[in-house]
Amino acid sequence: MNSLRTAGVSRRGLLGIFAATVITAAPTCSNAFSFLKGAGDVRRIQMYSGRTGESLNSIYWIEGEYIPEALNEINYFMRDWRSDEVREMDPRTLDIAAAAHRLLDVDEPFMLLSGFRTKKTNAMLREGSRGVARNSLHIQGKAADLRLRSRSVGQIYRAAMACEAGGVGKYSRSNFVHMDCGPVRTWGG
Repeated sequence: MNSLRTAGVSRRGLLGIFAATVITAAPTCSNAFSFLKGAGDVRRIQMYSGRTGESLNSIYWIEGEYIPEALNEINYFMRDWRSDEVREMDPRTLDIAAAAHRLLDVDEPFMLLSGFRTKKTNAMLREGSRGVARNSLHIQGKAADLRLRSRSVGQIYRAAMACEAGGVGKYSRSNFVHMDCGPVRTWGG
């Protein structure tokens, strides 16, 4: 059991993975939904931004329905803070982040490093780093770069990969994990 804690996945989280896998064999885009089944009929996202000082603790889905007001609040929170431009975030990305957070069995909110990015912001970031994609899913509101103080990048990466629901990138030197609702793929591992 100690090896599970070391890996950053609790026994409860692991049991939830197995239970969700047995209960649902979802041929759809996201195993993240099955990992959220153990959460009841509620999905919650908890984040804070070191850039803006804002915090978010929002129930954004109840009994099979996304809550438009909560999604609007999340869209604003995940805006491009450099330009203050807001874009609708794809809720599937929220589902992946919420499922990974649940698997990690932590109370600590994610630190959001980057959600939506304008094309201008993305181009500026590309100039400073070869790790920024030209056609990043951040521009489409389909990606988030996240970290936790209490878990390693490797632990967060493995939890997000377990969702088998989109792209997961491991950026150890920059201390964050990229999660998106695009095609299932991984990098940096």
